[in-house]
Amino acid sequence: MITTMTCRRAFLKSSLCLAATLFGAKSALAKLWDGSTSPEGKLSLHNLNTRERLTVTYRNQLGEYDPEAIKALNWALRCHVSNETTAMDLRVIEYLNRLDNSLGGGNEIQIISGYRSPTYNSKLRSLSQGVAKHSLHMKGKAIDLAIAGMGLDRIRRTALALAAGGVGYYPQGGFVHIDSGAFRTW
Repeated sequence: MITTMTCRRAFLKSSLCLAATLFGAKSALAKLWDGSTSPEGKLSLHNLNTRERLTVTYRNQLGEYDPEAIKALNWALRCHVSNETTAMDLRVIEYLNRLDNSLGGGNEIQIISGYRSPTYNSKLRSLSQGVAKHSLHMKGKAIDLAIAGMGLDRIRRTALALAAGGVGYYPQGGFVHIDSGAFRTW
């Protein structure tokens, strides 16, 4: 005999499983709903300030993120002055991956700046008028980058075509800025 308590427990277990699927990392079910498929999320980074290199697959083809790989990305993109890390916004990581794929994929991306501690950002502001007081770098939402052997203008044009966030062009500084804020350019 099935009791009301048994039905209630089964319903709660099913609801929890569905919620975990829908609200956790993007699931295979979500991929089927929107009809899209995506390649694995792979990045190869060279942090020019720390001289460290990282090649990592941070997301599988089902859209599920690897927590250890995300942790490694957060470390690679840390503030090189204070060694502080933050949880980088996954939207800027995905923007970087889309940018790399649009440029042929598998590029070693040179990181000039990822996360910046507030102290380091203040120091940069005292040295240059071009550093924002409330920089998205301090929120883990911005990356300054270059790719050896690839023109900055090509990187900039490709980032603009993706229109996935902010794009700043700094040819004198030798980098392109991308962020996961609203689409804007400078």
